[in-house]
Amino acid sequence: MLRYVLNETDVAAVRFGISPLSELGLSLRAIRDPSRFPLQLPWVARTEAARAGLDHAVLSALIDDRLWTPDFLNPRPESPLTRLDDEFAALLETPAHVFRSDLEAVHGEIPAVFAGSHRAALRRIVAALGELWETAFAPYWPRMRAVLEADVVYRGRQIAQSGVGAMLGGLTSTVDFADGVLAVRLRHPLERTQAIGGSGLTLVPTMFTRRASAPVGEGPPMLMYPARGQGALWETERVANPAAVAAVLGETRARLLSALGDPASSTELGVRFGVTASAVNQHLRVLRDAGLVVSTRYGHSVLYLRSELGAALLAAGR
Repeated sequence: MLRYVLNETDVAAVRFGISPLSELGLSLRAIRDPSRFPLQLPWVARTEAARAGLDHAVLSALIDDRLWTPDFLNPRPESPLTRLDDEFAALLETPAHVFRSDLEAVHGEIPAVFAGSHRAALRRIVAALGELWETAFAPYWPRMRAVLEADVVYRGRQIAQSGVGAMLGGLTSTVDFADGVLAVRLRHPLERTQAIGGSGLTLVPTMFTRRASAPVGEGPPMLMYPARGQGALWETERVANPAAVAAVLGETRARLLSALGDPASSTELGVRFGVTASAVNQHLRVLRDAGLVVSTRYGHSVLYLRSELGAALLAAGR
């Protein structure tokens, strides 16, 4: 059990971040044991051939049988707009004692592939992760990022409607928040209590955890939790439509309106419904011009959400 102790100031300062490097590191879990990540099986299958030529000696040494990864692969992101190149640059500057202690915390020793110069090892790690990114992430990152950004928007709405405490308690079934303590039930039996003490708690949505994850050591307070909506990322979706609404709007627009109870980007919707993002954008523009959906820019994406008028139209159709 991990317990983060937050005072009133800490609660008010909770923030969100998205880390491409963390996604890379945590994805090694799904590659190592796909059976534990059924929602990501399509990604594992689609990228299997492309991953065949990677530096597996390095990638395998970055994870153990418990699916732990060293903390230097999970940096605390400064914002939801963190760039992978910046994270790689920071990773290359990891001090030798941090590099070795993080690996020992996972493996109990330094894997043979990382023996010798820690700077040479870091360069090889960045090269291996860079190849993993290009082959298995770059083609799908816009979709993944859209899901992660939509999750952050959703949590922001929760804070506005119900407060930070309700949002924290609803992150996942293995996380509870009460009396200023964020309790995280982790798979390993270690007991740890860490006061935030003004250092800030960062919440990081991810595609590659089913429960919740946290740094192995007592690093900067951070919690990685499963992003909402990832189950629909790799499969097309068929939403049941009220016939009356479909008759007015057309089937595709009615399905889109039904699906926009939570924020989503045109890229994500295109994947879910099996159509191109450009086609989705055309329909979304019509729905927005009619006042049935609203849009907001978030980072690199434009997220759409059903408006009150759109919700009323669906309710009347039902």
